[in-house]
Amino acid sequence: MARSERLLDLLQLLRRYRLPVTAQTLADELGVSVRTVYRDIASLQLQGADIAGEPGMGYQLRPGFLLPPLMFADEEIEALVLGMRWVEKRADSRLARAAGNALAKVAAVLPDDLRRRLEDETLLVGPADGPGIAVDMAALRDAIRLQRKLVLSYRDVNGGGDSRRVVWPFALGFFEKVQVLAAWCELRQDFRHFRCDRILRCESADERYPRRRQVLLKEWRQRLGIAGPA
Repeated sequence: MARSERLLDLLQLLRRYRLPVTAQTLADELGVSVRTVYRDIASLQLQGADIAGEPGMGYQLRPGFLLPPLMFADEEIEALVLGMRWVEKRADSRLARAAGNALAKVAAVLPDDLRRRLEDETLLVGPADGPGIAVDMAALRDAIRLQRKLVLSYRDVNGGGDSRRVVWPFALGFFEKVQVLAAWCELRQDFRHFRCDRILRCESADERYPRRRQVLLKEWRQRLGIAGPA
C-alpha cells in the first residue's frame, strides 16, 4: 500500500471511532506496525490534522477536520449511491432532498471517471411498500436533534382508540415497511416504540427533556442488547 493511501485510510479509521482508539488497534486494522502508526499520526499532525492523544493513551480525530477529496473504490461508490437513493425513495421530502444534495456534492469533487461511475444507476431502489405516514417526519427529527419533548396523538395498535403521550424522542428506526420512533414515554415511565404511521399528530412541548439524548440512547441499547458504535 502506498504511504499516501495508508495515511488516508488512517484518517478514515480515526473518523470512525468516537472515542480514543489505541495505536495497536489502528495498526491491526491497517496491517502495519505500531511504530508505523506513530510515524503516520505525527505526519498527519504536521499536515494540519487535529489528532489528540499520545502513545499509550489512544488517539482521536477532533471534529472539524475535513478530508481532502478521496478516491473511491467501485464498491464504495455503489454503497454511497445505493444509500442515498434509498433515502431519496423512502424518506420524507426534506431528507430526500438532502440526500440528493449530498450525492451532488460528492460527485462535484470526484475525477471524471469516478463521477461517471457515481452517475451509473446499476443498483436500483424500488418504491416504498408500507402504510402512509401523516406526521411530519422532519418535525420528529428536529425534536430528536434539539432534545425537545413531543406531545403525540397516537393510535393504539390493539384498536383501543387514540391516546395522548408526552415523549422524549431520541432515535428513528427505518425498516423495510415501517418507521419507528424510539422515545421515553412519560405516561408509561419507560422506553416505548411508536410506529410513525400511527402517529396522528405531533406538537412540540417547547421544552427540553431533562436527560441527555446520548444517555437515553445508551440505556435503550443496553436494555435491548443492541451494540453501539465503535
